Amino acid sequence: MASNDIGDWYRGIPQISKYWFTGSVVVPLVARFGLINPTYLILLSDAVIRKFQIWRPITAVFYYPISGPRGFHYLMNLYFLYSYSTRLETGIFDGKPAEYVFMLLFNWLCLVIIGFAADLMLLMDPMILSVLYVWCQLNKDTVVSFWFGTRFKAMYLPWILLAFNMIVGGGGLQELLGIIVGHVYFFLMFKYPQDFGGVRLISTPQFLYKYFPNRRGGVSGFGQAPASTRRPNNDDNNDPGRHHWGRGGQVLGGN
Repeated sequence: MASNDIGDWYRGIPQISKYWFTGSVVVPLVARFGLINPTYLILLSDAVIRKFQIWRPITAVFYYPISGPRGFHYLMNLYFLYSYSTRLETGIFDGKPAEYVFMLLFNWLCLVIIGFAADLMLLMDPMILSVLYVWCQLNKDTVVSFWFGTRFKAMYLPWILLAFNMIVGGGGLQELLGIIVGHVYFFLMFKYPQDFGGVRLISTPQFLYKYFPNRRGGVSGFGQAPASTRRPNNDDNNDPGRHHWGRGGQVLGGN
C-alpha cells in the first residue's frame, strides 16, 4: 500500500518538475554509492573549457553531497524543489511547458556564468532558490508561515531564508545568487514590460515549442503575473493560498 502511494505521488508530479526532481535524486545517490567520482560532477571551469567536459554545468545542478551533516539540507532541497517547481509548473506556466523550460534554462545559464566567474562548484542551492524567488514574486501577497508560527507575505520569504541561513548555517552566498538570478528573470519577463512599459527583452525561443508544445487548459497567459491568491478568510485550514512552511524550518545554502 505504501509503495502504491509513493508511486501515485511520483506519477502525479508535473513532467518538467519530475525530470528535475528525479535527476536531483539519482545523481547524488550514484555518487554516494561510489559509482561515479563526485569530482566529475561539480562545476570546474578549467575542466569544461580545457578538457571539454561539457556535462559539468548540468550535473552541478543535480549533484549535492548527501553524507554527513549535509544530508538533512539535501532533503530540504528536494522538498523546496518539489514544492515550488510544482507550484510554478501547475500555476502560471500551466499548459505552457516550453515557457517553464525557458525560465529554468535562463536561470541555469546565468548561474553557470556566475559559477565560472566565482568558482561556484555546486548549483543546486541557487537554482532552487531562483525558482522559489520567482514563485514568491508572482504570489507576493500569499501569506506563508515559518518557524514558531511567524507569518509574513511570500515576497519576504527568500530574504528571510537568506538571513536565517547566514545566522544558523554560516552561508548566504548561494541564496543571494539565487535571489539575484530569480530577480533578473522576473524583472525582464514580468516587471519591466508590465510596470515600466518597456519592451520584452527575453522571450521563449520558438524551437522549445516544438519539443514542449502548449497544452490546453493553461490557467494564465504568459507574461501576466497572477493576482494575489490571498483570501480575506483568516481560517488557515480553509485557505488554499496559505502555505505552512515546514515545521522546524529549513536551511538553504549551508556549507
